[in-house]
Amino acid sequence: MLSLRIEHYANEILAYTKKVLKHFYEDYPLGTLGIFRKYIGPDITPPDEKRMRVRQRRGREGRKRLEKRETLNLARPLSETETQWSPPCKGMNKYKNQYHSLVSSSKWSTMVRKRSTTLTLFFIIFLSLISFGIFVPVFALLPSLSSHSLHHHQQQLLPATKKNHGYARKFEISDDKFWKDGQPFQIIGVTCIISGFFLRLLRAKALGLNTIQTYVPWNLHEPRAGTLDFEGIADLVSFLKLSQRLGILVMLRAGPYICAEWDLGGFPPWLLAINPAPRLRSSDPAFLQLVERWWGSLLPKVAPLLYGSGGPIIMVQIENEFGSYGDDKAYLHHLVSLARKHLGDEVILYTTDGGFRETLEKGTIRGDAVFSAVDFTTGDNPWPIFELQKEFNAPGKSPPLSSEFYTGWLTHWGEKNAQTSADFTAAALKNILERNGSAVLYMAHGEQTLDFIMEQILVRMSPITSLTSLPMIIRVVEQYSSVSLPAVPSDNEKKAYGSIHVTKTGNLFELIRYFDVVKSDNPISMESTGQMFGFLLYVTEYTAKDNGGESIVSIPKVHDRAQVFISCPSEDGHGKPTYVGTLERWSNQPLTLPNTKCLSNISLLVLVENMGRLNYGPYIFDRKGILSSVSLDGRILRKWKMYLVPIINLNESPKINPIIRAANSGVITMSAHKRLKLKSGNASKEPAFYAGYFYISKEDIIKDTFISLSGWGKGIVTINNFNIGRFWPLKGPQCNLYVPAPVLQNGKNVVVIFELESPNPELVVQLVDQPDFTCGPRKLNVHQL
Repeated sequence: MLSLRIEHYANEILAYTKKVLKHFYEDYPLGTLGIFRKYIGPDITPPDEKRMRVRQRRGREGRKRLEKRETLNLARPLSETETQWSPPCKGMNKYKNQYHSLVSSSKWSTMVRKRSTTLTLFFIIFLSLISFGIFVPVFALLPSLSSHSLHHHQQQLLPATKKNHGYARKFEISDDKFWKDGQPFQIIGVTCIISGFFLRLLRAKALGLNTIQTYVPWNLHEPRAGTLDFEGIADLVSFLKLSQRLGILVMLRAGPYICAEWDLGGFPPWLLAINPAPRLRSSDPAFLQLVERWWGSLLPKVAPLLYGSGGPIIMVQIENEFGSYGDDKAYLHHLVSLARKHLGDEVILYTTDGGFRETLEKGTIRGDAVFSAVDFTTGDNPWPIFELQKEFNAPGKSPPLSSEFYTGWLTHWGEKNAQTSADFTAAALKNILERNGSAVLYMAHGEQTLDFIMEQILVRMSPITSLTSLPMIIRVVEQYSSVSLPAVPSDNEKKAYGSIHVTKTGNLFELIRYFDVVKSDNPISMESTGQMFGFLLYVTEYTAKDNGGESIVSIPKVHDRAQVFISCPSEDGHGKPTYVGTLERWSNQPLTLPNTKCLSNISLLVLVENMGRLNYGPYIFDRKGILSSVSLDGRILRKWKMYLVPIINLNESPKINPIIRAANSGVITMSAHKRLKLKSGNASKEPAFYAGYFYISKEDIIKDTFISLSGWGKGIVTINNFNIGRFWPLKGPQCNLYVPAPVLQNGKNVVVIFELESPNPELVVQLVDQPDFTCGPRKLNVHQL
């Protein structure tokens, strides 16, 4: 028995010593000379070239073996420069000549003797440790080298990013609990989108949250059929790796439908142009084939980042709240099989549905094929819902989880700004956490009509966006979080850059020659022309009445909002169109066209705005544009031209956008006399472009800001070719649009406004340091699409 104990402790000491040597060898694979080389310079020449080359080769081989073993670890991959021996700064190379003088002198032999003595002493200590481990365990002096102690020492020795090296990583469910690496785990998370993710992840970390739930919008990553984009704002992998380095776990909502108040629920709008149309969110083979192609590109990218493979992803959601939409178990089973094919059997797949029996019955799969999670608001009693959740999970496989715990709500145009108090949210969260429940706050932050990717909503509010609300949430979370909380990122990094005077650079109809055009006998949808977002200009001609009377034009189905103009054709375009009126999807009435005398036929111009596609419900198949015939006095108009208005989108290149180029050019070249002349004629209700610029000093730190469009009508604003989003202060409640700091630059910043109606009379916008939700009538009973 004693011999077994001696052998056990001896093996334990040997293993521990190997780890110490491995760590030393990893940092300094060339020994003492390696340390010298690291801080003096990479191009020194040792006295014994042959022996040095052998050591260099061994050092390279050692690093390669370590890097190969670290591939699936949490450790940050070394960059090309980090894998080389490089001095801390360029100035260190000046010591190279001093070193050559050193090795040619008698001091070199002295240093070698000291180094040999050091290594000999280290070897003696090593043998003494082994002897000590063999003979002393009977006095119980070595239990400190148990597996627990060894783990503790390893955490101290290895860099923080490598602390899980050599240990099996596993995230699983049993006994109605989540388990992470064999320890009970409580998910305290938050939902956010990947744009602007660095500060949002830091804020989540500062809140003490251990998990981020994020989406994969199909339409962001495949804006055109077959064209994939995982760069820039769509860089999902970088988001996941950053989460990993911050020690934040990830619940990934892979879709293909994500909802999220996102245009078309995340589906790419080119799906709506396919003929025959696939049935979205169903087991329709045509739709499943498209999903298989998409997931075949997406899931292999995230598979190496699953928790069991060394990454941050602990769970992957399929679909979203399907029980509120349909009842197609074949569809859900197909998604599960497809996810297992690419991700394996170890990862937890989950569904999310409202906390009602009917929605859970239709939206999830009973048993252990998936984990069934629920969602509800801060005003709901969570525990009866969690009890219902258990019925749809396998026995022992139902830890209480609200994967969408609503901390706020959305606001449509014209509504009063929706807000939830932070203290109410904090109390509701505590009610879940104090009984070992888990919750993911939805959302982490407010959003606006950024770009064209949000649906008809104006903004979503969250109490954890504001610095004044954070302490209430933190006080609850820190009671149940096992991590130390870093400082909260400053919420005061906003700056008012002041007034910007803009100039009218041209109206839409003057730029029509730049636009791509599609011709058809009848009007066709936006998606069928290849224009997925923004605006489409429909143009046809008709003959004036012989008696010079008025005409009635009828467009029964226009999605979503159309401005109607008439004009006399001219040699260089459509002359100066006259505004007739506006048609809206929710209040569509025929328009009366005034008598117009032209030398030839009269042009009818209809500018249709896509205000965002429905993201949920039975009418999600939401095409945009003119979706019916157009009649004039009962006669159908034919021979249409559809002009694609190329307003910039997040994932489109600004280099191909003629409007932005024209506006930028106008800012630079337009004379003061012409600016004054155009300013005096700004009262006409026509879609036009305005541009201006402001400077940020090269010495200044760029900060977030808000662009105030009070006094303007309705339209789109871009800054430095980045689409900030829609504005409509006449409808409200939002007056200002958030401008993130990365959009700005030191030096010149160009602002371009596409105004659909009437601009601010003073042709000015303000960059302010506060949001403003006081515009518009703020009624509660406005129409919701």
